[in-house]
Amino acid sequence: MSAERFDCHYCKDSLLGKKYIMKEDTQYCTKCYENLFANCCEGCSSPIGCNSKDLSYKDRHWHEQCFKCAKCSRSLVEKAFATKDDLLMCTECYANDYSSKCSTCKKTIMPGSRKMEYKGHSWHETCFLCHRCQQPIGTKSFIPKDTGYFCVACFEKCSTCKKTIMPGGVTYQEKPWHRECFLCISCRKQLSGQRFTSRENYPYCLECFSNLYAKKCVGCTKPITSLAGAKYISFEERQWHSECFTCMQCSVSLVGRGFLTQRDNILCTDCGREK
Repeated sequence: MSAERFDCHYCKDSLLGKKYIMKEDTQYCTKCYENLFANCCEGCSSPIGCNSKDLSYKDRHWHEQCFKCAKCSRSLVEKAFATKDDLLMCTECYANDYSSKCSTCKKTIMPGSRKMEYKGHSWHETCFLCHRCQQPIGTKSFIPKDTGYFCVACFEKCSTCKKTIMPGGVTYQEKPWHRECFLCISCRKQLSGQRFTSRENYPYCLECFSNLYAKKCVGCTKPITSLAGAKYISFEERQWHSECFTCMQCSVSLVGRGFLTQRDNILCTDCGREK
């Protein structure tokens, strides 16, 4: 009785004492297996034989020695890599050629790292900061304002009471206030809807600013301020409201007229000659 045959399923050559490969419960000699089933290497276009390691990525296959960066030829085996136009590249080469630069730190944003993108600009996730509190915004909501970006908490919190501001607040020097919280630093009068000015970054109503910083009229001793559009006369380091610049004796207006001085007094030319 002859021994049972053990042949290659495809070429029928005997496999007794030879290396063979099983596929779906069917045996093949190595030559037939490679011809029938071996993947073609993307790098060298040769079949990936039974004695070679087959590395695959997205239904594409490489010999282990062919799995390398298309630019610098360094091996990518067990290393991070990126793809561009079906080419494999190490992260360094990809970053140098294609990665965007962080708008804050100006360094390359490496492939695979978390990043933020907005209107053509890119940031490392840890570099995208709130303009006010300087904390990373990350993937949370934010509000763009002028050249900065604000987290919702900072943008909507009143600079005085720190409570949330509903629509209709006041913004001054890039800081938000409730209308009722935006007050003159001196008299605490509400400034919303009123004309105001500032000194050393503090807001003042016009009245307080005039009382504190404006020159005083020689005639009535009240402040002279150009903020309210008042016209005034200046002479020898003294100032008068236009309506106060009158003859000391007859009270005629001296605006646009010649005048004389008598000690600290001003007189029209007629009263001056009488003296």
